[in-house]
Amino acid sequence: MVQLQIDNEQTLWNRWLNDRDPHAGNMLIKKYKPLVSYHVQRIGAGVPKNVSRDDLMSLGMMGLFDALNKFDINRDLKFDTYASFRVRGAIIDGLRKEDWLPRSAREKAKKMEAQIEKLEQQLMRHATPEELAQFMDLPIDEVYQTVQEHFFSNVLSINEQQDQEELEGKAFVIRDNQTKTPEQEAVHAELISDLERNIKKLNEKEQLVLSLFYTEELTLTEIGEILELSTSRISQIHSKALFKLRKCLSNEVIHD
Repeated sequence: MVQLQIDNEQTLWNRWLNDRDPHAGNMLIKKYKPLVSYHVQRIGAGVPKNVSRDDLMSLGMMGLFDALNKFDINRDLKFDTYASFRVRGAIIDGLRKEDWLPRSAREKAKKMEAQIEKLEQQLMRHATPEELAQFMDLPIDEVYQTVQEHFFSNVLSINEQQDQEELEGKAFVIRDNQTKTPEQEAVHAELISDLERNIKKLNEKEQLVLSLFYTEELTLTEIGEILELSTSRISQIHSKALFKLRKCLSNEVIHD
């Protein structure tokens, strides 16, 4: 049965690559559509609620179709690996171009960061999300969501900055993204050490959710099924962990 499925898929690829058979293309799109859903759920966990999952799905499907058109079956690379890069890139590019985080939301995040600093100066320690919510007279879920959006917006901003650098004449230079300078290595090692130390300060459930989400690459729904908790509860745990790690994570993203 497995061999038959492999043979059928190979036939579809041959018909698509050699003849651009529409039926074969549609069948391949249908087969790999769950890959798009997977990335939509992962990325959707960090964007505002006003961003439609249907919009994310549309962006992801465009990435999948782009991957289908550009994939070279003779390369030593699995299609699902290649498609994952294309799908994720298409979603993030679409979010960035549409300015998914409104100026009001960015201002809210900036204001919250200032309030966190103010509260922590008063407490002489790190504040909890609950304390910040009370301090700012906000619902706790709004605190979680704002911190998560702010973290994800940093990632998009960095991607945008890197894209701009490539457009400003640097595309003529072969960039070595693998080798870090000794200074970069030292900073990176220090940041990783700080991150590991701070992760160990999280409670067991927060550590587990971060591990399953970032290391095992499970979706929030899958993590919820494992821990027998709702997806919204897993999202809350994830956001709370990011809140605790916000400074360390921000530094790590900036220097990555």
